[in-house]
Amino acid sequence: MVSIIIPTYNESKNLLELVERIHKCLSVQYELIVVDDGSPDGTGLLAQKLVTEYPIKVIHRSGKLGLSSAVLEGFKLATGELICVMDADLSHPPEIIPLLLLNLEQQGADIVIGSRFVKGGAIENWPQKRLIATSIAIFSVKLLTPVKDPMSGFFLLKRDVIQNVKLIPRGFKILLEILVKGRYKKAVEIPIIFKDRIYGDSKVNPKVYLDFLAQWWDLYLYKLKIAPRAY
Repeated sequence: MVSIIIPTYNESKNLLELVERIHKCLSVQYELIVVDDGSPDGTGLLAQKLVTEYPIKVIHRSGKLGLSSAVLEGFKLATGELICVMDADLSHPPEIIPLLLLNLEQQGADIVIGSRFVKGGAIENWPQKRLIATSIAIFSVKLLTPVKDPMSGFFLLKRDVIQNVKLIPRGFKILLEILVKGRYKKAVEIPIIFKDRIYGDSKVNPKVYLDFLAQWWDLYLYKLKIAPRAY
């Protein structure tokens, strides 16, 4: 079974379509874990209503506690041996999930990443400043991981990769920390077309950039204290 973790904050206009598309494209047993940060637009209530129609578990949190901490809450509740993480804003095409599963099996991978920066991947309708900021961030972590899109929020992994691994719930970039600290031998990337949201507002703000800088510093210190991983 695959557990699909979906952090949400004010995604009521996107959630139903996302759930329907996931259900339509998957032929394997799955569970959806919606982790809602007290969305004032009723996202959590909508997710709760969908429990009667779809295999959904809902975690209601008291406030806007952050994407990475939401993913970690989802990890705790997940029962699948395979765990997928994706955004709720429809920027990650759920129809790619079967390809993530297929590549995990066929390529003998432990992590499969939906990548915007491998051949065939792309970003549509992003502001230039977001593209520049992401490019700088990726360049800054080249010594931490050879993965071309370590900032992706769309990935699938085996539970063993994070088992007993201490992850710090900071900011948005939980995949980067998993790539540095996780227990895995092979990570592969497959191309996705990342489309900017139509409904709702971006969650990026100055605090997101400050959180990334703190994470960047911590991960380089962590890397220096252990033997380098063989990729």
